[in-house]
Amino acid sequence: MFENFLTHASFLYTTTNLAVAQAAGTSTVPWWIWPLALLVTTFLIGIVAALAGVGGSVLFVPIVSSFFPFNFDFIRGSGLFVALACSLSAAPKLLKLNLASLRLVIPLALIASTSSIVGAYLGLSLPQSILKILLGILITGISVLFMFSKNSEFPKIGEPDALVRYLKIGGSYYEPSTGKDITWSIWRLPAGLILFSGIGIIAGMFGIGAGWANVPVLNMLLGAPLKIAIGTSMSLLAITDTSAAWIYLNQGAVLPIITIPSVIGIMAGSRVGVKLLKTAKPKSIRYIVILMLLFAGLKSLLDGLGWG
Repeated sequence: MFENFLTHASFLYTTTNLAVAQAAGTSTVPWWIWPLALLVTTFLIGIVAALAGVGGSVLFVPIVSSFFPFNFDFIRGSGLFVALACSLSAAPKLLKLNLASLRLVIPLALIASTSSIVGAYLGLSLPQSILKILLGILITGISVLFMFSKNSEFPKIGEPDALVRYLKIGGSYYEPSTGKDITWSIWRLPAGLILFSGIGIIAGMFGIGAGWANVPVLNMLLGAPLKIAIGTSMSLLAITDTSAAWIYLNQGAVLPIITIPSVIGIMAGSRVGVKLLKTAKPKSIRYIVILMLLFAGLKSLLDGLGWG
């Protein structure tokens, strides 16, 4: 066992040095500037991510891969821990504010976390350029769909299906922008469970968590109000990202020099974002979601095509 520990420690030391050398060799600035820049960048990402309910890695992966001199596999590995840290920091506060529902989180998390393991193994076997192109197309398409959707702040739903009634999914929360208590429920849960199995595979494959898809599916398909979709998404990420993150960690694709400053920054920023979410207007949050997804999707697509 001790020999295995030394082997893993030696591998971690070597790969960390390689990452530092790569960062230092592509710029005239000292190597320690990159971890510091990551800390500041992820703090800002954390604020926006908590407002949008997307976990942070949907911005972290395309931004860091575009402007920081680290290998894409290491960035994807750290991206899952960024999403996980952001959700773990924000989820308890969202649950306390009744902006998330455990009755909705648990069945979706069981499906998505299982399928994310398959996605993680698949993502580590595909070429980086292909992954970036597919990721860019996917996220850009979701942002366009969100852009043209109507009534997404407080969707109108039909009769809740039998599974929703059996699980007693629903609740209420106070909306400061209207001064009223909003009572909500969902519908089409079986279709949602099928989609979340696909979301888990894609999330594990790209190392970006699943918040980018959680919010649109919860909001537009299942009919959850936008704030409930965001809060539930953040709680979902705390469970689903753990499964895929372990695969990247076990494969040696997680480096402390990238992950540690990123996690610290994202957790600090997400706490600020949760405080803003309580009083933010739903329409403003919708615009943040659209702009964030559109930027991340186009950036990833251009990078994959070699035009970034």
